[in-house]
Amino acid sequence: MANSVVHEASKSSPPRPFRLRDIVEDPRILLMLALGFSSGLPLLLVLGTFSTRLAFSDVDIKAIGLFSYLALPYTLKFLWAPIIDQFDVPVLTRRFGRRRAWMIATQIAVALSLTLMAFANPATSLALLGLGAFLVAFCAATQDVVIDGWRIDAAGTDLQGVMAATSNLGYRLALMSAGAGALFMASYAGWTAAYLTMAALMGVGILAALFAPAFDARHATALAAASRPAADGRKTAWSFRTAVFEPLKELHTRLGVGLWAILVLVAFYRMPDFISGVMASPLYRQVGFSLVEIGTVSKLYGIWIGIAGAFAGGWAMTRFGLFPTLVVGAFLGAASNLSFSWLSYGGPEVWRLTTAISVDNFCGSFAGMALIAYMSSLTAPGFAASQYALFSSLYALPGKLVAGTSGFIASAYGYPVFFAFTAAVGIPVVILCLFVGRAGERAAVAVPEPDAAVGLDGDGLAPAGLPAGNHPPGHGLASR
Repeated sequence: MANSVVHEASKSSPPRPFRLRDIVEDPRILLMLALGFSSGLPLLLVLGTFSTRLAFSDVDIKAIGLFSYLALPYTLKFLWAPIIDQFDVPVLTRRFGRRRAWMIATQIAVALSLTLMAFANPATSLALLGLGAFLVAFCAATQDVVIDGWRIDAAGTDLQGVMAATSNLGYRLALMSAGAGALFMASYAGWTAAYLTMAALMGVGILAALFAPAFDARHATALAAASRPAADGRKTAWSFRTAVFEPLKELHTRLGVGLWAILVLVAFYRMPDFISGVMASPLYRQVGFSLVEIGTVSKLYGIWIGIAGAFAGGWAMTRFGLFPTLVVGAFLGAASNLSFSWLSYGGPEVWRLTTAISVDNFCGSFAGMALIAYMSSLTAPGFAASQYALFSSLYALPGKLVAGTSGFIASAYGYPVFFAFTAAVGIPVVILCLFVGRAGERAAVAVPEPDAAVGLDGDGLAPAGLPAGNHPPGHGLASR
């Protein structure tokens, strides 16, 4: 709703590329850098870094797999996102406005939840530690909804690319802090100090929210316009029907029965990565790598390799087209898991860890970029935000649900067989790509030109032609 307001205000201005001097010339850009950092910081603390903490606390790998379910709020946040637009935070909203009040409240809640995790000992208070991780995931996912909404309201269409790029830069810096930084600190000062430091770093986002200008007037105008009666007398306010069924109806009308095969492809495309990612940290521990080695190679070096893979995926799409890139991405994303089977057979040589991380992160990011482009190509301009939100939720949910069983599989059959199994999951995905991978190209031809451009969706993920925002698929590349 707010997207159209922003677009009308600046539809004559074309998007411009990101420039480093934008960070110092426009205060909104600097604030977006800090908010992007606040958005990315909690992620690894309930995923990759958290799994490493459990592994080095001698928690059973079955339990480690089940703990991955605690991060489901990141996937399910669309269920309560409308509440953020409709309700105020007591006391804070009157002082800061609705957007900033929700930002401050969720950031403080994340910091408090991380503090709870800092003092919860896995050996004696595993359930309390799990509760803290769930609260971090829930509050952080809610924070993402608010930050994405603020970003869309804060700038016109011409600045959305710059805002998204700056947010992603802050997000990557946060991944390094919560990944390599937390592991280094845990190695030298313990996990309590590491998590307390991460809780303190949430102050970066709190300060940014305090200094951020409020855009509630524009947001309120969009809400009021959406709730006014339409020409036929019916109100057009948000409803489950308009948010879910209408976009699905348009997709089914345009794509026909092939839509169901497409949905299966989207759901399974990154499943090998989701299933295997939870068991990567326990594997590192069993092989014998130290926290410093894991932090340096997996959480620091691996992020840059993942960025290189994303650039390679983008280049492949411009050079060879979407369909070949999608097929190659499906193969590489699954086959790269074999590098962990290979890693499990040897000793703790750093060069072997570096090789496995390089292969997995490069291929995983390549596949992630291909999936972004494919899902974007399937959307229609009038429903782009809603349809992309549905696709992006679908691509993550099945894999995360199955990932909880990964510990039982690894325990029963061992790491070499487990990672080989996750690679084999990609075989039907590649076959499915060959049958429905061109659907996006056909869909693009079938969709008429829009009257107005569509902005970024609530997850910070962009429709076709727009840059990705806070959480593009592939943010899990650093979770290992």
